[in-house]
Amino acid sequence: MVRLALIVPTVLILVTVVFFFMRVIGDPITASQGGRLSATQLAERRAAAGFDRPILTQYGEYLAGLLHGDFGTALTDHRAIREVLITNGAATLELSVWALLIAFLVGVPLGRLAARYRDRLPDVSIRMFAVLVYAAPVFFVGLLLKLLFSATLGWLPASGRASAGVEVALTNVNPKTNIMVVDAILYGDTGYVLDVLRHAILPALALGLLTAGVFIRLIRINLIETMRTDYVTAARARGVPERLVVRKHAFRNALVPVVTVMGMQIAMLLGGAILTETTFEWQGLGYVLSRYLLARDFVAVQGLVTAIAVVVALASFLIDVINALVDPRVRY
Repeated sequence: MVRLALIVPTVLILVTVVFFFMRVIGDPITASQGGRLSATQLAERRAAAGFDRPILTQYGEYLAGLLHGDFGTALTDHRAIREVLITNGAATLELSVWALLIAFLVGVPLGRLAARYRDRLPDVSIRMFAVLVYAAPVFFVGLLLKLLFSATLGWLPASGRASAGVEVALTNVNPKTNIMVVDAILYGDTGYVLDVLRHAILPALALGLLTAGVFIRLIRINLIETMRTDYVTAARARGVPERLVVRKHAFRNALVPVVTVMGMQIAMLLGGAILTETTFEWQGLGYVLSRYLLARDFVAVQGLVTAIAVVVALASFLIDVINALVDPRVRY
């Protein structure tokens, strides 16, 4: 309950910091339209948008709008931020799920393997790989993947969430979820599903390998520590095979820190999504956020950053709950 109660002040602090930070550089109308409009036109637009009123009045109105789910309206394309969150947020959610899947499929088995062959060649090789994929900039990894699998080998598409024809066809899906693979399944065409999956492989790899590097090191370290505990030693003394000792007695406890760190990885995934989506033209929140930043549309940036902050706070709370379920010793 304490963790749940802390969400409100945490989000409020984040919203306040974002709001006033955006106002430090001036009002959003001048930031986005300065140099394009005359002083009279700028003054008229500031008045129409309410940016000529006292800053605390604007802040109060902004909080009131947030309570009703209103994150504002973009100045450049006049899209409601709520619509952007629903449409483009689904794309970021899809990419994050694929990236987490890659992180688990790569990080967990390699972490177990490294712990099993501690300080031997497999362990050293896997640790070097973990450091490499974690330290390499995600956009650089993305460019390398595009160069190898798209430009050189021609196996996978270099950008987008689906082929142009597939995207057009999926606009007619009802109900439309904006999660491309779900829409393709609802459409009922296996070829469309495969096309969507092919487009997801490279961006998911670029973003997922970043998190996999963290998982490898966590699994390895905690599995080594768990294998030294008394109950693991007792299991070995009873003649339990080493394979079962690792799988049934040590591995579950080694996963606890991974679940804990996942809350922080969600924030890292959202941050990495900006670079990944821009590199692969994956039109999620990171992609549109970069476009709004270039256009100096700080109303849209403020709304998107606020929404992302809320998502991260709620995700962290959910991870705490899952962590308590995985490990009964954990209490908040």
